[in-house]
This record gives sequence, structure tokens and C-alpha cells, in this order.
Amino acid sequence: MSTKTWKVIPLHTMVLDALNRKKSLTDVDLLDFLRSRDDSVTINDLNRALMKLELNGLIVVESLTRGKRRVELRETRIS
Repeated sequence: MSTKTWKVIPLHTMVLDALNRKKSLTDVDLLDFLRSRDDSVTINDLNRALMKLELNGLIVVESLTRGKRRVELRETRIS
């Protein structure tokens, strides 16, 4: 039986941090960045975090080619 521990920094926060630095990344590059910080991150974890951020309007995910996506920080406009 495996036990899970709480992460110090939530995955969606690490995704936003990476995108604040680079503005846009492919999902493969983003996964590599996240794994350099926490080697237990899986593609399913990343997909869940991306869906959460996209539904909240913080990022945009676009399909580039088959099996590759571009993740971009959404511009915030203050009126």
C-alpha cells in the first residue's frame, strides 16, 4: 500500500510559475520542468492541473500536432 503526502507547493502553482517565466511552453517541456522540481509528477497530474487552470481562465491550451500541445499564460487585461 502506497501512501501519498501533501506537496509543499501545489502543482497548479508550479505550472503558473513556469508559465510566468516562459509565457508559453509545450506540454512536454512543461512536464520536464515540473519533473525537475518534483520527480513524482505524472502526465495525468499535469493534465488535471492544466484542466483546472484552463477552466478558471488562467491559461490557454492549444493543439500543435498529434500528441503535442502548447500551453500559454492568458493575458489579463485590467479595464
